[in-house]
Amino acid sequence: MDFIQGEVLYFNKPLHWTSFSLVNKVRWLISRHLKVKKIKVGHAGTLDPLASGVMIICTGKATKQIDTFQYQTKEYIATLELGATTPSFDLEKEVDARYPFEHITREMVDERLQRFIGTIQQVPPVFSAVKVEGKRAYDYAREGQDVELKAKTLVIDELEVLDFALPVLKIRVVCSKGTYIRALARDIGIALDSGAHLTGLIRTRIGECTLDKCMSVEQFQELLQTMQTEN
Repeated sequence: MDFIQGEVLYFNKPLHWTSFSLVNKVRWLISRHLKVKKIKVGHAGTLDPLASGVMIICTGKATKQIDTFQYQTKEYIATLELGATTPSFDLEKEVDARYPFEHITREMVDERLQRFIGTIQQVPPVFSAVKVEGKRAYDYAREGQDVELKAKTLVIDELEVLDFALPVLKIRVVCSKGTYIRALARDIGIALDSGAHLTGLIRTRIGECTLDKCMSVEQFQELLQTMQTEN
């Protein structure tokens, strides 16, 4: 492998790691392996700390391909808890409100989810990295300031129910760049005349790269050790 000329690496980002943490770890491992102080390393598509799954990391000259990967279709498996909301739309914050959910049926879920397939408008979460007047939205949110975010146009190609057992709903989502699955959970809760928040998220695909093609940080370390031994 030639990390300076450029490699495209597929990782399974660990739960609770930030995308930045994974990039930093990979950069450090490669720098130590090559005995260099600096090497270009970047990722194609952020994943929240409370999500795991496919993350594409490019090194060296391959970092020029990052934009190409970012615009590829993504697939997620999302677990929602119906009947409860949080300010962050996921488990980062405590539940702030509860709603009735006993009226929700499988037929109702199937019918309401159809509304989200195709080109839609989505307001990003306040707890997100969206910039408002040069400042991240989550910085405003953490300071207790209200901030108005504009709806963005995005595309949801597929939305499939994998499991439904009140109050839990598990779905598969195939969508475009810029889709916030946390915001989708919020909107699904509203569409079901209730509330909802995300309790689990796995990114299973970016373009042609699927989760089964991804390696863990530990496997990457072993790969580098093998390369060192062979040299």
